[in-house]
Amino acid sequence: MPIQPYLFFEGRAEEAAEFYRQALGAEITMMMRFKDSPQAPGDGCSPPPGSEDKIMHMSLQIGDAMLMGSDGMCQGPNFQGFALSLNANDEADAKRKFDALGDGGKVLAPLGPTFFSPSFGMVADRFGVTWMVLVTP
Repeated sequence: MPIQPYLFFEGRAEEAAEFYRQALGAEITMMMRFKDSPQAPGDGCSPPPGSEDKIMHMSLQIGDAMLMGSDGMCQGPNFQGFALSLNANDEADAKRKFDALGDGGKVLAPLGPTFFSPSFGMVADRFGVTWMVLVTP
């Protein structure tokens, strides 16, 4: 049974989907805006007024993994206490993915060899999501 991460981008979900499409080749398999919901607003899950065009739900296929997300309540992202692990095919692939995710983000641990991988690094992307990029030996 797979566990699928669900991230709340707090107003930046569409931007995140495009970023992951370019950086990782993510395929957007589903995207629904709040205004397209079949459920009427006011159920406690409605975004602030003026956010009707924001993303209520999206699904991104990244390789064999599914990443889901939303704009949430559009109050500002706060990703803490977890990281997404991304396997690369080889060191060149790891560098490409690490550099792409780091564009506009922050390197937390530079990409390099470790005792458990020929190439491992940690980077927080421009949305604050922490990624661990590694080559599995």
